[in-house]
Amino acid sequence: MDLEPEINNEVLLRLKRARGQLEGVIKMIEEGRGCTEVVTQLAAVSKALDRAGFKVVATGMQECFEKGDKAPMTQEQLEKLFLSLA
Repeated sequence: MDLEPEINNEVLLRLKRARGQLEGVIKMIEEGRGCTEVVTQLAAVSKALDRAGFKVVATGMQECFEKGDKAPMTQEQLEKLFLSLA
């Protein structure tokens, strides 16, 4: 992926956080923990993944605006990509 190093690090941090949370959810299920706890942690995993995805899409949108007509993705493609996270 061709992201600025700072953005790349932010995305990786969010994905690693989500991975850790997901591993925790798996362990909770294996231990037979309560539904409320499991669902709360699943929501946290989902939010972490969404934030990583939004960061990538936002960066792509910024690049498109900066490059003008030479953008790697059309506005329609970016919109479709953004909506895939919703």
